[in-house]
Amino acid sequence: MRMTGEPDLEALRALSMVAAEHSMSAAGAHLGVSQQAVSQRIRGLETDLGTRLLVRSARGSRLTPAGEVVIGWAAKLLASADEFSDAVATLRTDRSRTIRIAASLTIAEHLFPEWIAGWRISAGDDGPVVQLTAENSSAVIESVREGSVDLGFIETPRLPDDLGSVVVAHDTVDVVAQPGHRWARSGRTSAQELSVTSLVLRERGSGTRRALEDALLAAGRPVTAEPAAVLPTTLGVRSAIMAGVAPGALSSLAVADDIRAGRLVRVAVEGIRMERPLAAVWSGTVPQPGAHDFLDVIAQRRRR
Repeated sequence: MRMTGEPDLEALRALSMVAAEHSMSAAGAHLGVSQQAVSQRIRGLETDLGTRLLVRSARGSRLTPAGEVVIGWAAKLLASADEFSDAVATLRTDRSRTIRIAASLTIAEHLFPEWIAGWRISAGDDGPVVQLTAENSSAVIESVREGSVDLGFIETPRLPDDLGSVVVAHDTVDVVAQPGHRWARSGRTSAQELSVTSLVLRERGSGTRRALEDALLAAGRPVTAEPAAVLPTTLGVRSAIMAGVAPGALSSLAVADDIRAGRLVRVAVEGIRMERPLAAVWSGTVPQPGAHDFLDVIAQRRRR
């Protein structure tokens, strides 16, 4: 036997059904095709393999010895194909029931709870479930590009050109210090002093850190000092600043409660203001239907 190219699964399935039913017409009925279509598929398979697989007679059809061998080989292949088809169907169903979202830490911690509450009210208990992953803004962008999420939320001041986007909110980045720090006592510092001071910062790729570095660069004062500490979470940065490690930069959303409670002090930086958009991003020209609905809920809550 010889074969060129990939095996014809439909022809193998037809051969298996004829072997089980001993009849072309019965096999066609099971497969939802005509007797002629079954016959053509099997003849094509015989041509590909260069051997006869069925003996046809008025009393029905039976496998040749070669046909018996082929059926044995095909069983595992057809079972794997059926398993693959079932998995794809499950994936399609799961995706229709799940909205996969990645969000920057600031957005995930401080805005998402309200958005999720609004989504549950709008979609109801039977609506699609939101599956959230919290990452820094650069990682969110890559997740959207790779297609591992349907929608991303980022806090970087520079939106990616290759993705669709819409601004959903605005935020500022605040420089904050422990109450006993000299900047806290005066309530201000300069862009020049800030650029040469070791700070507690988020990791590279964080939208918060990028906003700080971009603002200082635009003011002609690029950051030259090594960080006092680099931490991967907002909570870690806040805790280090409150412990007196060094001042730092965080979203105004993240430090509002600490400032009101007196645990941190906002420090004005002369000559710069660090504003940034909080944006949703997606791959393609328009968001997926579920992601589009989620954005509609956010827009409705903004208009209130």
